[in-house]
Amino acid sequence: MRPYTEAIHKAFQESIRVKTEILHHPELMTTIEEVVDLMVNTFREGHRVYFCGNGGSAADAQHLAAEFSGRFYIDRRPLPAEALHCNTSYLTAVANDYSYEEVYARLLRAMAQPGDVLWALSTSGNSRNVIRAIEIAQQIPVRVIGFTGRSGGAMKHMCDYLIKVPSDDTPRIQEAHMLIGHTICQLTEQVLFGYDA
Repeated sequence: MRPYTEAIHKAFQESIRVKTEILHHPELMTTIEEVVDLMVNTFREGHRVYFCGNGGSAADAQHLAAEFSGRFYIDRRPLPAEALHCNTSYLTAVANDYSYEEVYARLLRAMAQPGDVLWALSTSGNSRNVIRAIEIAQQIPVRVIGFTGRSGGAMKHMCDYLIKVPSDDTPRIQEAHMLIGHTICQLTEQVLFGYDA
């Protein structure tokens, strides 16, 4: 056996375990279904969805926004979804002139309208700039979808819809976030545009 084989098997097995646990968690499955309904209704009513996160969660936020605003399985009209960290001039200006905690909150305050949705990703549930964005979302008011790890952190008390992945391991949490996010996107697209994947 090559020296990496055991580690590779362990990583795959743990990823499978986390996803299997989600699959057999009725409350999580119900929340995922509720988020699909929220996304469908948000887009039907002409509202927008904003995504935010840090590091790998920022990459996931941008990826999911692109699936909605670009396309997922089919050629269809774009859906108004945007990751809040993509303008680096804005991001660095606000981080420098105010603080990094304000980078998402300030942009959300400028752009979001009542009825919009904030999709906030934080494996710990405690990222300060994500928490600040949620605080602003509550004031607008914007409904909040939270994606976290097992504990939910501070976000567990702040989100309208909370998906807590049953793991404390950041890579496994992020892998599950993307699977769940892709599934929500697929089902939203199916409902809005009428096809079977």
